[in-house]
Amino acid sequence: MPRWHPVLMVCALEAKVETDLVGGKLRCPACEGRLGRWGHARERVVRGLGRLRPRRSKCRGCGSTHVLLPDACLLRRRDAVGVIGAALLARAAGEGHRPIGERLEVPKDTVRGWLRRFARDAGAIRAHFSRWALALDVELGPVAPAGGAFADAVSAIGVAARAFVLRFGPGDAWPIVARLSGGVLLCHTSCPFPWVP
Repeated sequence: MPRWHPVLMVCALEAKVETDLVGGKLRCPACEGRLGRWGHARERVVRGLGRLRPRRSKCRGCGSTHVLLPDACLLRRRDAVGVIGAALLARAAGEGHRPIGERLEVPKDTVRGWLRRFARDAGAIRAHFSRWALALDVELGPVAPAGGAFADAVSAIGVAARAFVLRFGPGDAWPIVARLSGGVLLCHTSCPFPWVP
């Protein structure tokens, strides 16, 4: 599995993040040095979570700084990963962007953007999460097709999240997905998983 992610994902509980930073449990993704506290990033509003002010950290080894993104979010997205995940599940079940937006109370254009971005990269997303599923559960058989590229990618996400829970214990599915994607599940610019052929 790739070791580099463009953002460091952490637990959404601020007290746990603080304890991990003070205890030296968080490591720099660049050099494996210990991360220490280094203020906070800009405060923002995240639909589904409210106000959020992510913690910043500084590596004691190389001196680089990192924003610690809670696993309830995705990089550069204004909505909580659970809201985005609900939209992806609804689309995989055949629902359109307008009814999804109405039900989730998110602008239809925003939902359409998520769905287009996910559909554009569905093959790479499926491959990425299939690899994670196999890495987490070596006895796992092949991931069965679900009826199209979009649904297949959503299915692979579900299988990987299930494998994570079976290996590490209970947890909410979409924060697990955020961690396994490194926060870039719906990347704005190019394919979020360039290491996937």
